[in-house]
Amino acid sequence: MMASTLTAGQAAAFLFGGFFGLLFLRVPVAIALGLACLPPLLLEDRLWPMILVQETFNGFNSFILIAVPFFLLAANLMNIGGITDRLVRFSRAIVGHMPGSLAQINVVLSIFFAGISGSSTADAASQSKIFIDAQRKEGYDDSFSVAITAVSAVLAVIIPPSILMIVWGGVLTVSIGGLFLAGVLPGLLIGVAQMATVHVYAKIRNYPTYTRATFREFIASFIVSVPALMTPFIIIGGKIFGWFTATEAACIAVLYAGALSIFVYREMDLKGLKTAFMDTGKLSGITLFCVGTASAFGWLLAYYKIPEAMLSGVIAWDMGPALTGFFIAGVFLIVGCFLDAIPAIIIVGTILQPMAEHAGLHPIHFAMISIVSLAFGLVTPPYGLCLMIACSVAGIRITDALKDTLIMLVPMLAVLATLILWPDMALLLPRLIEPDFLK
Repeated sequence: MMASTLTAGQAAAFLFGGFFGLLFLRVPVAIALGLACLPPLLLEDRLWPMILVQETFNGFNSFILIAVPFFLLAANLMNIGGITDRLVRFSRAIVGHMPGSLAQINVVLSIFFAGISGSSTADAASQSKIFIDAQRKEGYDDSFSVAITAVSAVLAVIIPPSILMIVWGGVLTVSIGGLFLAGVLPGLLIGVAQMATVHVYAKIRNYPTYTRATFREFIASFIVSVPALMTPFIIIGGKIFGWFTATEAACIAVLYAGALSIFVYREMDLKGLKTAFMDTGKLSGITLFCVGTASAFGWLLAYYKIPEAMLSGVIAWDMGPALTGFFIAGVFLIVGCFLDAIPAIIIVGTILQPMAEHAGLHPIHFAMISIVSLAFGLVTPPYGLCLMIACSVAGIRITDALKDTLIMLVPMLAVLATLILWPDMALLLPRLIEPDFLK
């Protein structure tokens, strides 16, 4: 077999050096990934630049990834069609009597929203518009309001149906139904940790508390929210019990959200529908283009066998499942600060997969450690997309909200550590509900 023109080390230097150099020049991530592929494609005798186009197209030419724009559309239809307003009312009835009431409602709404949309950026955008100004009027500090809004938004990539789970399942060939079930307990525990953090803040800073909702108010808010609350059960239940695939579940979520908005709540008009489609098109284009160029980047890594070269020494350490889990979490925590979660899954996930297999980590456990770790990157600079969105809405600098954000991440790190040391946090529900997902 004819030897490659470039060695694995030289190719890695071109790929990673070019990518991080372009990021330093503030080139968008998706474009930087694509441009970094060009030097090896031009220098390698057996490759040519059209492979970049071919592999980019192959990256998003996937039936599973069609679910991404549909889940984003479902989230936009929820916001425009009045579904979110009903969930806010129900959240207030549940936790409005707890210290820091409005912030507690913020977290609970994020849990509900996560079970429908699967997109943290959509959650951060909608929650910021709903809560930041309202919390400001009630005397909450801007830094706290931004921090809790951004941090709670990351639940959307942990609690199913998560777009990251769909991408992970499609790229690394892991059961998406198993990932959906595996995300429930970690997501709920992180939500509880965030609510406990709000409680402590509210006691220290004397944030306002609402009066407890009456039983009648609770029942009334529950009844109007039932159609919206059925959405995650339809999506996740249908996927788990084999009624439809993840992509079909996303389509059904759109039809259901549209039906609720038009025929049940009757709050969406043609202008709102147009806005939902426009916003979905913009965000879907960005997301899927990033998937495509990251796939081309990953293809070159595999071509030059760079993952094997990078991990040959690390695998020899034979760290065992727990230490390997912490190592993987550390890698994704660092990578998530600089890279969007989807290209990180495609590039770094495929690199670390052999290491996880060697250490005996179950594929679903490995996936959940990685996804939860990547969720932190949505609120940690310099990337921190959810934090950027919340700061933009609030009109403050990221540095102003950074202290409170980092404080709120501490209990979330404790949940991540527990997930690594106790695999059943991720594997218990798949084992109980559908053991075939673990095979």
